[in-house]
Amino acid sequence: MKSLGAAIVMVLLVIGIVDVVHAESDAERVAAASARAWLGLIDDGRYSQSWKDASTYFRGATTENGWNASLRGVRAPLGRVLSRDLRSAKETTILPGAPDGRYVVMEFGTAFANKASAVETVTFMMDKDGQWKAAGYFIR
Repeated sequence: MKSLGAAIVMVLLVIGIVDVVHAESDAERVAAASARAWLGLIDDGRYSQSWKDASTYFRGATTENGWNASLRGVRAPLGRVLSRDLRSAKETTILPGAPDGRYVVMEFGTAFANKASAVETVTFMMDKDGQWKAAGYFIR
């Protein structure tokens, strides 16, 4: 039984090795995992669901229709994701133009079908419900 537990831990470490290497704190690791799941919604074209799953702050800054239109105009033309690697994750309590709180700013190196090299900057914040949720998203 003990070896089964060790094997499961090893599999989890191998699956999450990129995040473990680049994200130092527990907050950074949890936020990075949450960001990957959230980005998966966007990758699948589930823009409305990504808006609904975002932070209260995010939903207050843009409407669901506005978010959908933005992603259709900016993200959809890039095509499907070929690869995405976490380059950095940094925890902070202060961001320009945002209320003080707990944030993790992450940069992912992403290759899309129609753009070989892009950087996705994803900011997650500790929301009112105690969960890490999207507070910002930018592609360059």
